[in-house]
Amino acid sequence: MSNKKEIMAHYIADPKDSFFVHGTPPLETVEVVAYDISWPETYAEVSNSIENELGSRIQKIDHIGSTAIPGIAAKPVIDIDLTVADPDDEENYLPALENLGFQLIVREPRFHGHRLFHLKKPRVNLHVFGPDCPETVRHLLFRDWLRQSDEDCQRYENAKLKAVKGCSVDIAKYHENKKRVVHDIYRKIFQSLGYLDGEDV
Repeated sequence: MSNKKEIMAHYIADPKDSFFVHGTPPLETVEVVAYDISWPETYAEVSNSIENELGSRIQKIDHIGSTAIPGIAAKPVIDIDLTVADPDDEENYLPALENLGFQLIVREPRFHGHRLFHLKKPRVNLHVFGPDCPETVRHLLFRDWLRQSDEDCQRYENAKLKAVKGCSVDIAKYHENKKRVVHDIYRKIFQSLGYLDGEDV
């Protein structure tokens, strides 16, 4: 299982790495919209199609990100974590996902074997990781914390609405703009779990 140091580590990409599989993808408008009650249903439909296509090759599948948090404003993109036995063994899952219309966008072998797929309609980001991955643990901790903390949920929503200003097609800048609040919420989560023990994150 992932240890607490791995779970607390904020990933920093190596600028020398080239992650895009087919070159830089087309720019997308970055927008934060009011919560849509159809998002959980959209997730259920997409996850069911993935489960039907991959079957026992799936170890775990989860709705993550802001569209998984009732009531919060979010980018209208469904984020999904898919756990498979070995992300490097793409033949085990890539053709099946392509059959569903997913396109492989990013390979990050040093980031827990991460693969990012896009589905255009409905718009989905599908993140593929391996078993016992600290990043999938982080995603669920963050999601579940905001599901039960009205204060931090509102704080995160405010941070996103502020972050999106001036970066209408720059997703990296959007994430950078809200990073301080994200890291602070994670710090509260890790403190509540007793992970810090005097350490900082």
